Amino acid sequence: MRRQQGNGLLDGLLLATVFTITFAKVRWSAGGADVNISDIAAGFFVFAFFVDRLGTRDWSFPRAFAVLAVFLAAFSFVYLIGYFNLETTEDRTQFVKGLVKFWLHFALVLTAVAYLARRGERFYWQTLGWFTAGFAANAGYGLLQLAVAQAGGRNLDELVLTPLGSYQGGGINVFGQVGGVAVYRTNALTLDPNHLGIMLLVPLLTLLPVYLRLERGHRLRTPLALLLGFLFIVELTTLSRSGLLGLAAGLLVLAVPYRGYLLSPRLLVPLGGVAVLLALAVAQRTDFFRTVLSARTSLSGSAVQTHLGFYSLLPPVLDAHPLFGLGLNTFSTYYEFVTGESNWGPHSFYVSVLTETGIVGALVFLAYLVYLFRRLGALRELGRSLARAGDRRAARVRPLAWGLTAALVGTLAANSFYLTMQMYYFFVVALLVIAAPFVFGARATRSEAALAPRSGNA
Repeated sequence: MRRQQGNGLLDGLLLATVFTITFAKVRWSAGGADVNISDIAAGFFVFAFFVDRLGTRDWSFPRAFAVLAVFLAAFSFVYLIGYFNLETTEDRTQFVKGLVKFWLHFALVLTAVAYLARRGERFYWQTLGWFTAGFAANAGYGLLQLAVAQAGGRNLDELVLTPLGSYQGGGINVFGQVGGVAVYRTNALTLDPNHLGIMLLVPLLTLLPVYLRLERGHRLRTPLALLLGFLFIVELTTLSRSGLLGLAAGLLVLAVPYRGYLLSPRLLVPLGGVAVLLALAVAQRTDFFRTVLSARTSLSGSAVQTHLGFYSLLPPVLDAHPLFGLGLNTFSTYYEFVTGESNWGPHSFYVSVLTETGIVGALVFLAYLVYLFRRLGALRELGRSLARAGDRRAARVRPLAWGLTAALVGTLAANSFYLTMQMYYFFVVALLVIAAPFVFGARATRSEAALAPRSGNA
């Protein structure tokens, strides 16, 4: 597919979307629904994309666009069939909200993949960079939020978000108290510390192999080392067991291809810096941190039983609505009699998929996951092709492929006991995965073509 010069407006809208995609608290009530800042940015990008194509009369798209359109149709079919299982007005309200949000952000995947495929490698890295910068800004806000709370118990969300008109009674999560001292869990601009902990897996696992393969003296080596250490510290402040589970799963994926770096200075030095900072913090209040660690590593607490208990709710739904489930985004209203709350989520993405979309919906999503992993496989093969051709950019493409693979695996593991894969940031992860083989494929083709005559003469 031919490359094109960037459209400044489209570039800006896409970068603004990926930068703000994790800012869940920056939202406003409109017509009984919450409108996030990322909804606005994504909506403008999708609209501007089609206006641009109408103006140029250019309707050529990469093959992935057609595949994604099929998935969009399949998901929509499942969701719309599930509509007929709805029983109350509240069910229908929640269904409409969920469907509109899904359509908007899947449209973002469709259009952004088509746009990135044309814009080339430089803009792809810029998009990944702005996506990462959004995580870093969110994490930075989280540490400030934690510092303000610990300094005087003040609510940074109220101070910052109220002037924007988007404060809706949030604030940093309070886990409990130890010796009269509050235990805070950083949630930053997300709605839950577990959300933040799982979201941070994406930059941590995606950038780690890229950092490890940077050449000595590269200008990004030190900034990336500092960024990864910073994000890992924020990860720990969320006290998210699901986040750490996902991080462990992702690191296992990276352990094989990058086992040669496990004892290298470029990994041990930043890890040592983080360890020193943690040791200094723990030394100030040893008993406090010991109690918190014991509470978060216990597997016998009520929170663990609650998470496991949600899986026991599957059989009644699958008995009543086995094929298409209860209906999109209706778990909270259906199970209100069990949870006692009207906005209580299923605390597992897999429970959510099976209860709300049934067996058919689960199979469609499984097919979508297989497609994502196939795209990652294609990206790894492209990296190998570049390496065979002697193209130095293989040292970027292969780490990127492994990093995105680890991020996807880690997210899948973490979502066993939480659900973030239905959130907007995961749509950006998907579009980066799907677009990458197209973006870097042209270079691999050119490199292989350049290598072929040399191979023939050998």
